[in-house]
Amino acid sequence: MPSYPYVLLSAAVSLDGYLDDTTPERLLLSSPADFDRVDEVRASVDAILIGAGTIRADNPRLLVNSAERRAARVAAGKPEYPLKVTVSASGELDAAANFWHTGGDKIVYTTEKGAERLRREPVAADVVALGPELDWRALLAHLREVRGVERLMVEGGGTIHTQLMTQGLADELQLVLAPLFVGDPEAPRLFGPGGYQGGRLRLLESRPIEDVVLMRYAPTAPGAGTLPCAADRHWLALACELAERCPPSETAFSVGAVVVAADGTELAHGYSREGGDPHVHAEEAALAKIAAGDPRLASATVYSSLEPCTHRSSRPVPCARLILRAGARRVVTAWREPDTFVAGADGSGMLAAQGVDVLVLPEYEERAKAPNAHLPS
Repeated sequence: MPSYPYVLLSAAVSLDGYLDDTTPERLLLSSPADFDRVDEVRASVDAILIGAGTIRADNPRLLVNSAERRAARVAAGKPEYPLKVTVSASGELDAAANFWHTGGDKIVYTTEKGAERLRREPVAADVVALGPELDWRALLAHLREVRGVERLMVEGGGTIHTQLMTQGLADELQLVLAPLFVGDPEAPRLFGPGGYQGGRLRLLESRPIEDVVLMRYAPTAPGAGTLPCAADRHWLALACELAERCPPSETAFSVGAVVVAADGTELAHGYSREGGDPHVHAEEAALAKIAAGDPRLASATVYSSLEPCTHRSSRPVPCARLILRAGARRVVTAWREPDTFVAGADGSGMLAAQGVDVLVLPEYEERAKAPNAHLPS
């Protein structure tokens, strides 16, 4: 399973939800203090992404403006400027735009057809063809695995924000609300129509900055099938945190588990040996807190820091069977069970054979292993 960067969407909108008006000049929605905050966020990330339409409309330089912040990046062993990234299916880009001639390294993600055009009409950037169509998952995997990008800031435009949100690939939305109205139906909006994943977003922060308000949100709704989404990473990270609460044992793993409804509501969580029971497993502890027959279980996702067990001596029913009995049809885990206590354990195989979608996110494996470092490997 490929790993992706942490994807942070950043935008400012009017009270009626517009990114800009329709005049030739760019509408400044943020306050001076908020522009400085954005500069601070830019300095904290590994890459900044905008769409080709934003380059054409705004001709931005997309820089870290503060010399002190750039110096701090260099002192930390990072490039002076984050990698600048754009996306263009057509490859139709203006080689004279500011984007190419300021800052550090640049990269263009495009299609095979767009790459052909850029070979004829080059820009000052690396070009990566993603195939016949643009593929956001392939793009993010390339940024993380080839370019080493761990944190990606996305500054628009609205089409890109919409695509990342509807595909469940945005880890955080930083939204600034400006105290004005645009009122022009032809003006660009932050989000367009699309198949957004259900559920309320989780509010991380809300604070005024001069006359604007910053709101930070994170998605909560689990993904579907075997494709990961940003919320899956949040809930699996929580399962790994719960594993750290386990009383240590020489004869059992320390595991955390969370059960989450399709709308992002946490139904229950648990961890190994919770409540002083020396034999209870994490999934068992979590599922026991949910009423039998709860209709939300049929579309819920079970997150477990370790693959659910298929054999155990302390209870008659292993956790994989408990999940099947509960009716959950999706499981996300960080770590396949090693042979430490049971040889050839395959909870994922048992679940998949019964039609459960099983997803392993190996980027969380080390976190899942950490509370078990005292056990023989």
